[in-house]
Amino acid sequence: MELDAQIEALLFWKAEPISAKRLVQILKKDPKEIESALLKLEQRLTGRGLCLVYKEDAVTLATSPENAEMIETLTKEELTKDLGKAGLETLSIVIYRGPVSRSEIDYIRGVNSNFILRNLLVRGLVERVTKPGDERSYLYKPTFELLAHLGVKKVEDLPEYTKMREEIELSQKEAEKSEKKETGE
Repeated sequence: MELDAQIEALLFWKAEPISAKRLVQILKKDPKEIESALLKLEQRLTGRGLCLVYKEDAVTLATSPENAEMIETLTKEELTKDLGKAGLETLSIVIYRGPVSRSEIDYIRGVNSNFILRNLLVRGLVERVTKPGDERSYLYKPTFELLAHLGVKKVEDLPEYTKMREEIELSQKEAEKSEKKETGE
């Protein structure tokens, strides 16, 4: 498979910006090869529904500017809808377990949470912050706006916060024990 197609697949799957340095590591290619493949991908996407967006050393897939009006209309419609069960479930995990990584959310829910997290980010209910000690990863946590909307000054003021944290930690320990038994560690 062509390198530009591999990068396209990776950017689509990741659904977040990736640095050129990280692309070099993942794809085990020379930085010049990555740069060339990005240019080729950018040309291939011209006139399509997607484009590459660059910021500093990172690149991501986004909808093309020509589709901005349509996407804005759909986003406004999306923001007026109820969160739904999946949104509330994910938001609860972020509030009571956060800051939490996307992979942890996926593990707890048992499904991919990319779309739900994007929806919560767009609504301003959660924010994404760089994981301390690992600039390649992100954590999700509640926003000030969410806490204000819920009428609390800090997450610890939420109903049964301490009890929920204890139950989550206990559940996590039990899951780790069970995993160790299954793998024979």
